[in-house]
Amino acid sequence: MELKKKKIDELNIELTMNVAAADYAEVERKKLADCRRRADFKGFRKGNVPMSLVQRVYGEQVLAESVNQVISEQLNKFIEDEKLHILGEPLSSEKQPEIEWKSGSDFTFVFDIATSPEVKVDVVKEDTINKYDITVSAKDKSEMVENLKKYYEGKKEEKSQEDIEKEVSERLEEDYRQESEWRLSKDIRDFYVKKAGIVLPEDFLKRWLLFANEGKVTKEDVDKEFPGFAEDFKWQLVRGSLMKAFSFEIKPEDIQEAAKAYVTYQYAMYGIGNVPEDAVAEAVKNIMQDQKQVERLAEQVEDQKVIAKIKETATIKSKKITSEKFRDLK
Repeated sequence: MELKKKKIDELNIELTMNVAAADYAEVERKKLADCRRRADFKGFRKGNVPMSLVQRVYGEQVLAESVNQVISEQLNKFIEDEKLHILGEPLSSEKQPEIEWKSGSDFTFVFDIATSPEVKVDVVKEDTINKYDITVSAKDKSEMVENLKKYYEGKKEEKSQEDIEKEVSERLEEDYRQESEWRLSKDIRDFYVKKAGIVLPEDFLKRWLLFANEGKVTKEDVDKEFPGFAEDFKWQLVRGSLMKAFSFEIKPEDIQEAAKAYVTYQYAMYGIGNVPEDAVAEAVKNIMQDQKQVERLAEQVEDQKVIAKIKETATIKSKKITSEKFRDLK
């Protein structure tokens, strides 16, 4: 097996792998022998089918599987030996020569490999981020007052003008508080992504997204959605770097608590309160058995830990703003 590494730039590597017949011969022999043991052909006892017939029927498939197995092992070894932190997975290069699958032949494979950029970012008191204190506008208040008046018309419960205005003020203040917190988290992410100055191997990632979602998305879809993906991906890299810098860990109990909060929130969305503990526990148990859900919650916990620490360390500057101007923020 001969490997040739070519560094294209700081993040991209071209790897040429020359596979000799001797590199895959033993794997191929074992796979063919296994096929012969399992082959069921009319006129032959199971396990006694002539190898020439097995070779003719299964040969090309077995050859491809054998070579691919050897390639996969060597790629993993190369990545491990080089201590590479790769993005996605190696992709067949556009320079890949056409392959004629013939047993005993030597083969050449060319792969594109993208590595993760080094992330250098710190959090210091001098980092200043605005937190918007949204004021309740008379227009927003009057519109909601009128809507509530219509809602309470014909209802058994009667509300005075004063009670309705108080309810409106409380609702709007809570809504604006949540919007302000959401905006602060977004601005924190944007601030540190920009501060880190991360450059991604965009061409590779677009190809990888198309490959990983084969049949589900088009090149046009990837091009359209890539800016949003890139910003999210950069934040993941920044967040991972800060998790290490802050010596944070995600513990099982963190995921459990996040799952419990999620279940409680879901019930509340349907107007269900005071849910029995055993019902919540059962729902949490189901979530914890779903790997995708666990991964989603782990990311959520990471976000919460890192952003909370940033709020403690950086300078969060309160800034009053009207609801109209807040909505106009980019």
